[in-house]
Amino acid sequence: MYLYGYHACHAALLNPNRVIEKIYLTDKKTMERLPPLKMTNVEIVDRRRLDNMMPPGSVHQGMALKVQPLKTFDIDFLAADTDPHQQVIILDQVSDPHNVGAVLRSAAVFGAKAVILTDRHAPKESGALAKAACGALEIVPLCLVKNLAQGIEELKQMNYWCVGFSEKGQQTLDKIDLKGKMALVLGSEGDGMRQRTESLCDFHVCLPSAGSFSTLNVSNAAAIALYETFKQQGPLPMADDYNKKYY
Repeated sequence: MYLYGYHACHAALLNPNRVIEKIYLTDKKTMERLPPLKMTNVEIVDRRRLDNMMPPGSVHQGMALKVQPLKTFDIDFLAADTDPHQQVIILDQVSDPHNVGAVLRSAAVFGAKAVILTDRHAPKESGALAKAACGALEIVPLCLVKNLAQGIEELKQMNYWCVGFSEKGQQTLDKIDLKGKMALVLGSEGDGMRQRTESLCDFHVCLPSAGSFSTLNVSNAAAIALYETFKQQGPLPMADDYNKKYY
């Protein structure tokens, strides 16, 4: 697969666990913008050739990497984490790679331990997802589960509280205690959470809004949810410690 764009490529080059097979640049000067790591097997190519290598409409900014996909994680890796306050994001049938990438970006900013998806009806790792994640794909672990309901039950056994987001929620997010271990559950923009997923949530909340129009893109809703949880849970470990723990 190919990663493209400055932030996605820069983060991949810094990730010791990312296997990079080839680096494509449109000019040698572009190399100066990238970290001096893994800078072997570099090929300078014509911009038109790089355009043709990428999916239509890709904004590659003159650089691309041919890489192997990152490993995905099982939920049980979270059991080893001893932090008293944690947050993870669960996405139920969110299939747009741009949305998942944007959620990963917010998850990295606000220190989420993982983004959890089903291995079906969810986008696979791709250049588009990595570009939308702006480098966060290399930082936040992705967990893929076969059965989301079973995954939620596993989280509950690890003492996570599951908070489901719905416009029908009777409480607003800012009115509940988000300290401790929190799993923030968001559904697709069209159908929301599936009924089984919704039934397993310990709380159902909505986001406070100014009026009757309360619909948000799922990635925007996730960013607000992550920020509110981050605000209540307090400071994060240093970024270097966070990266060492997971990668």
